[in-house]
Amino acid sequence: MRLDKYLKVSRLIKRRTVANEACDNGRISVNGRVVKASYEVKIGDRIEITMGQRTVAVEVLQVAETVRKDDASAMYKEV
Repeated sequence: MRLDKYLKVSRLIKRRTVANEACDNGRISVNGRVVKASYEVKIGDRIEITMGQRTVAVEVLQVAETVRKDDASAMYKEV
């Protein structure tokens, strides 16, 4: 699954276009490398999101095309 779509489905970022812009501006890194929105997310990847002064680091536990809102937080673990 593409990184921008994963961020939207897991509800780490509310909209896919915002996730896409964050990737384009270098605010998203996976396993210590800045990546593009087309990066293929795999289980075990460590994603770091920097928005303003706040940085969120998560580890991917699950990759699914559609997830209910209540189950979205089960897709990742905060590090």
